[in-house]
Amino acid sequence: MPRINFEVDEERYESLKATKKRHGLTWKGMLLHAQRELDSGSATG
Repeated sequence: MPRINFEVDEERYESLKATKKRHGLTWKGMLLHAQRELDSGSATG
C-alpha cells in the first residue's frame, strides 16, 4: 500500500493535531476531507 509522508514544523503540527482532535478525525480522514472540500469547489485558497 502506498504511503504519504511529509514534514511540517512543530507549530504547524500542533495546529493540525488540534484540528484533527477537535473534529474527531484520523490523519487519513483529515486528508480525505480536505480532498473532498477542494474537489467540491467550496474551499478557498
